[in-house]
Amino acid sequence: MPPIARANGNVSFWLDSLQQTTASRPPLPGDLTVDVAIAGAGYTGLWTAYYLKRARPDLEIVVLEREFAGFGASGRNGGWLSDHFSTPASTMEQAHGRDLVLALRRATQDSIDEVIGVCRDEGIDADIIKSGILSVARGPAQDRRLAEHVEAERRWGATESELVELDRPALDQRLRVAGGTSAAWHAHCARIQPAKLARGLAEVVERLGVTIHESTTVSSVEPGLVTTDRGQVRAPVALSCLEGYTTSLPGHKRDLLPLNSAMVVTDPMPERVWAQIGWAGNELFGDLAHAYCYAQRTADGRIAIGGRGVPYRFGSRHDERGVSQDVTVRQLVDLLHTYFPAAASVPIAHAWCGVLGVPRDWASFVRYDKEAGTGSAGGYVGNGVTTSNLAARTLRDLVLDLDTELTRLPWVGHRSRRNWEPEPLRWIGARGVYDLYRLADRQEQRRSLTRDSRWAALANLVAGR
Repeated sequence: MPPIARANGNVSFWLDSLQQTTASRPPLPGDLTVDVAIAGAGYTGLWTAYYLKRARPDLEIVVLEREFAGFGASGRNGGWLSDHFSTPASTMEQAHGRDLVLALRRATQDSIDEVIGVCRDEGIDADIIKSGILSVARGPAQDRRLAEHVEAERRWGATESELVELDRPALDQRLRVAGGTSAAWHAHCARIQPAKLARGLAEVVERLGVTIHESTTVSSVEPGLVTTDRGQVRAPVALSCLEGYTTSLPGHKRDLLPLNSAMVVTDPMPERVWAQIGWAGNELFGDLAHAYCYAQRTADGRIAIGGRGVPYRFGSRHDERGVSQDVTVRQLVDLLHTYFPAAASVPIAHAWCGVLGVPRDWASFVRYDKEAGTGSAGGYVGNGVTTSNLAARTLRDLVLDLDTELTRLPWVGHRSRRNWEPEPLRWIGARGVYDLYRLADRQEQRRSLTRDSRWAALANLVAGR
């Protein structure tokens, strides 16, 4: 039986299309002393290096990366530069009050324009278009969830121009989703080609004088010292920006769950297919399922769609250079053809997967210990394209000992009260949660439920969401 996708793995379609799937920069040549050492050359590490170097050109900064810049989630994600945040606003409001939550929401939305502005000013071509996002409901239960989402956004100040409710005819004018019953368009989202952003950002920080060492595996980040397989880097400031790969550090196996997410992308669509689908506005697309999907119309006229698939590998293991399981690829292709039947005639070009970091309380964080000179950021729960930029600017202010609006945001210093369970409980729980979410989605569709399936409530209870 032929493979469903012509290519599977090779890190990602985004990187493969740039012919960037191996290291091109030299490894750490040996022991080194610098001002700032950063572990991880993904968005968080690169943005942090960028903002620190812009603020203090005299700082000697080195970024250390096991594979190559953009190898992880930064080069594999769905390309949503959105204002989505891991922790619900209502939950944060209970702990921190409305004013701080509003400040965090504004800062996240501002970060979208910040990324767009830096790309414009630094000459980074990342296929960016700020087209907003279409959240599409299919069936009564999803209609209700969408209505609740819109109501909550209104309570937090979303204006009529920022958030537009769409009935089925209005949705069809923008995007024809089979079975779509209602939708909402939200302004605060932009499409990107994620690997282009990672590559461009790496090139910019190098031009500024930051050194990136690839093929260098970090084994520990301690006060004043980052240890690697190529030598030791001594630095008064040592930052861990490994996100979903944090579990590779000794003693951090249970800090973050490396949750797997997978994608497929089609060949470029013929105009006759686009005529049936619509999507002329290039909005980002997501559904209201519990096991939700995310998609974009790419700059070269493809559909890239992603979802959870097999969500977790035993022992917090990672994938092998993005290779996705056949069952996951089939699930995503079936979903693509269910939502967009006209796309069934177009071959699947590439499938891949990667991991994102999930804390036990599902809450993102930025941390810095001034006395020790150590810091970290992550736990973005799949919302890292924008959040990593906000985290990096916050780390800059913390490292430079500045008291700013960013350093007072409620995620600064946050720690989950507990870590993930030991194996095999971690594997059973993670796999079981997404099995329950998929069961809930099937039940809601088959029975046309108007309320959430009880299986979803059970999944949320197990997950701690």
